[in-house]
Amino acid sequence: MGKLDHKIAIVTGAGQGIGRAIATKLAAEGASVAVTDVNEATAKDTAEAIAGGEPAGRALAIRTDVTSRESVAAMIEQVRHEFGRIDVLVNNAGWDKVGPFTDSDPADWDRIIAINLYGVLNTCHVVLPVMVAQGSGTVVSMASDAGRVGSSGEAVYAAAKGGIIAFTKTIAREMAKHQVTANCVCPGPTDTALLATAFGDNPKLRESLARAIPLRRLGQPADVANAVAFLASDEAAFITGQTVSVSGGLTMS
Repeated sequence: MGKLDHKIAIVTGAGQGIGRAIATKLAAEGASVAVTDVNEATAKDTAEAIAGGEPAGRALAIRTDVTSRESVAAMIEQVRHEFGRIDVLVNNAGWDKVGPFTDSDPADWDRIIAINLYGVLNTCHVVLPVMVAQGSGTVVSMASDAGRVGSSGEAVYAAAKGGIIAFTKTIAREMAKHQVTANCVCPGPTDTALLATAFGDNPKLRESLARAIPLRRLGQPADVANAVAFLASDEAAFITGQTVSVSGGLTMS
């Protein structure tokens, strides 16, 4: 028996990295998962890996651009047609371009805010009424400690992630009377292809970052996925409006 048996979950940005780990973990816990990504090929890869897993999971790959309300609405309609309901929404899709704010291009601001913040607004605007009608549901959104304590070189990203944290607290308050919960997870430095690209796969930089983390290692995608699976489950039914860092103690609150 899995902690998410019979639940229907949507994971955005699930084609690779942390999103893929989340989708795989939710499926392993018994959920049927809509694997969405702007890259249809990677979404299909994740869904096929879930279906071919041991035990085999149930997954549906859907190309979705979270910055487009029309794309999101079409995805939600497809999920409801296929599965009948939506129990869990994981807002994981994100993007960043690192550099000093004063050197940044306003066109990049638009893209960062569109994917990270508007993406969450777009999915929640369509999914929350479905959960209200059901009288249950949970939203787990990927924020960042950049949105809690700031992060040099990530000013606009930090602003968007801070917005997600504030938005999540507000929808947690608005949705509580409908038995719908909402929480944030803030991943710390996590060993993904994105991190490797940011560091140019420099072992010394990786080692120095690991030394800065009290638990003396980088996070693994599974570390984040485990936290999301808990918050998505009935075990977390009395937890709402919270922000949890999965950072090896790099940040504490």
